[in-house]
Amino acid sequence: MTNGSPPSVPDDESEGNGFNGYEMLMQACRSLEAITVAVVHPCDDVSLTGAIDAAKQGLIIPILVGPIPRMQALAEREGLDLSPYRLVHAEHSHDSAAKSVELVRLGEVDALMKGSLHTDELLAEVVNKTTGLRTSRRISHCFIMDVPTYPKPLIITDGAVNIAPDLKAKADICQNAIELAQVLRIKRPKVAILSAVETVTPDIPSTLDAAALCKMADRGQITGGILDGPLALDNAISMEAARTKKIVSPVAGQADVLLVPNLEAGNILAKQLTFLARAEAAGIVVGARVPIILTSRADSVRARLASCAVAVLCVHARRNQLKLSHATA
Repeated sequence: MTNGSPPSVPDDESEGNGFNGYEMLMQACRSLEAITVAVVHPCDDVSLTGAIDAAKQGLIIPILVGPIPRMQALAEREGLDLSPYRLVHAEHSHDSAAKSVELVRLGEVDALMKGSLHTDELLAEVVNKTTGLRTSRRISHCFIMDVPTYPKPLIITDGAVNIAPDLKAKADICQNAIELAQVLRIKRPKVAILSAVETVTPDIPSTLDAAALCKMADRGQITGGILDGPLALDNAISMEAARTKKIVSPVAGQADVLLVPNLEAGNILAKQLTFLARAEAAGIVVGARVPIILTSRADSVRARLASCAVAVLCVHARRNQLKLSHATA
């Protein structure tokens, strides 16, 4: 890949904006340089082959961080050649996480990719107050869904990191998702703040949060998107359902982002779409100094490559933003 401008994908605000599925996402990365990624503890077949598959596609330049003898033995069993890649020895999974985060702080890698360690173990190093990768923003996870029955990409957040976010955390989660959508060339993403109902109801705290988030957007505390909520899921993604309930909204029926009440709701929704509606899902953690590619053992090869592609777009968008800010300084 060669250096290039931001990905050439549609950027109008009508249905079908942003990228449209796996092929368009991969196409958007073809003109961009591969990014350097620390692959954290790739000590099972899925995580090691996933990193090498992404390297062969020209998306990433992996640095494999883990117990070298174990990674080499695994590569031999899987018939993989590790000679093109840099290996960094770590004693165990916790050490792998710490050394990978250190590579970011040293400026040697552009992103992190989860291997065969628990998500909590990796994120504990990322959010460490002294040696981690914190920013002023709370970190959060986004599923980027390509749903066959929906006419455009759908971001679901947060279904993997924040268990029961309060209003302040939800504001950061919302802002993170808006900025990710903009990386995907959705100029003004439409954010549906989900609950079980579409009316503000004191007995359902998520409806109060939804109303507050919308007012925060009105006051400029959340920027770049169009927010509405509370909305039930049907009203967020179906124009017919919104019309039936007489909901007049620029978001209802055409959401780009679904902001869920809690991790359980987001995780169930994303997996339901994946396994029942045959959706494909990329997964990425945002809000840290670098994007973090968060994959599951159940992910398909295409889903893993899509997650890497989203990270590539995030890194190049950040580079372009820095160039612009330096040019105007």
